[in-house]
Amino acid sequence: MNILGIETSCDDTAISIVKDGQSIKSNIIASQVHMHEKYGGIIPEIASREHFLTIIPTINESLYESGLTHKEIDCIAVTNGPGLAGSLLVGVNAAKGLGLAWDKPVMPINHLEGHIYSGWLDNKNPDKEVGFPLICLIASGGHTEMVLMKNHLTYEIIGKTRDDAAGEAFDKTARVLRLGFPGGPEIQKEAESANGNLDPFPRPEIKDSLDFSLSGLKTAVVNRAIKENIYPHTDFNAPNNEIVSEYSFAFQEAIVDTLIRNISRALKNFEAKGVLLGGGVAANSRLREKMAQNLDIPLIAPKPYLCTDNGAMIASAAYYRIKQYGTSPTFDMDVVPNLKLH
Repeated sequence: MNILGIETSCDDTAISIVKDGQSIKSNIIASQVHMHEKYGGIIPEIASREHFLTIIPTINESLYESGLTHKEIDCIAVTNGPGLAGSLLVGVNAAKGLGLAWDKPVMPINHLEGHIYSGWLDNKNPDKEVGFPLICLIASGGHTEMVLMKNHLTYEIIGKTRDDAAGEAFDKTARVLRLGFPGGPEIQKEAESANGNLDPFPRPEIKDSLDFSLSGLKTAVVNRAIKENIYPHTDFNAPNNEIVSEYSFAFQEAIVDTLIRNISRALKNFEAKGVLLGGGVAANSRLREKMAQNLDIPLIAPKPYLCTDNGAMIASAAYYRIKQYGTSPTFDMDVVPNLKLH
């Protein structure tokens, strides 16, 4: 079964074709980073307009790379939430139009479920190789959630952020340090040259809960930067390279330790057979390294390029939905910016 996956929940126009939920035939991403970096964050209006301009060329490129024609596509899967309303609308309407033109079924997919099923790409089989239940950590610019995956398509949210997402905290800290956007890769790069001499930042926690609260960590970075006269920025107080590296290392360690601590606590409450990472923050090499060191059960970590938003994860999730529920006409679906994972 060849499924065309469309992902436009935020700022990347991502189109992929996946065979049988695992084998990636093509994976094309039209990035908008250069458009948003000067603002230090995503501008929704700019994102939706750029999706409108790039989605058809990106679909055509994905078909070309796969070596398939539209007649060989069995289903079109598209993210219908959660995400930015304008961006989602472009993807959903493109999917509906192609479905009608090609006479193909269209399947709405939850963006978070897509991140979970990135663990099945590249011909992996966590359900057979590790088994259920799995604890899934979805950490990205808009989401930080722990999910107990009891079986295919069966989930329980066991922890979530009450304020900033992990990726959002990376982006905001990067702005304080005069680094680029997105902040996660920039901070990881800077942290690699640090000596680790800076006093550690706090590891925020919520008593008797597996939830996260990361805004206080971001505030701790801002307050220390103000105290040490490197923020707000002026021409006379720009942080030097050593300070940026040390702040980056200390902040990254705090985020990584906080995520791992809550995963470890969850493992004491639930008899999981493995831990699965998903979302852009899951591409962080320090998180993957320390997570592997702290676990005595298997860690399922997709390749970094499959952690960030991509169409392949949407196509994979659709395959497993079709296996369980089949396909049905869904041309009346709408976008749901605050869609929950059920």
